[in-house]
Amino acid sequence: MNVANEQKAGTLKISDEVIAVCAANATLKTDGVAELAGGFTNTLSRNLLGKELLSKGVKVSQGEDGAAIDIFVIVHYQVNIPSVAWEIQEHVKKEVESMTELPVAAVNIHVQGVHMPEEET
Repeated sequence: MNVANEQKAGTLKISDEVIAVCAANATLKTDGVAELAGGFTNTLSRNLLGKELLSKGVKVSQGEDGAAIDIFVIVHYQVNIPSVAWEIQEHVKKEVESMTELPVAAVNIHVQGVHMPEEET
């Protein structure tokens, strides 16, 4: 579903994919985030198409109140998970709203795992 903003010259539609890429970039810039966690569709895309999705780990749904964004992340070991989640929410909301001018109704963080540091040999 796309949200359309009516203007004098016509309508502007911003796809969920564009919002997801903005959210993914903001998430990856947040300290404490190791990577985005891809799901089943990301695995299929990588294996069948040989492509990495730019918006893996992000699900967007647009409604009347604004965009609801679900982000699936893997965090670094020994970070404060609630603090990292709060930072992700702040960064994503700010970046999506500044780039698209669409309201963000919710940013839901789903911590899918913890990235353990490699053992030094």
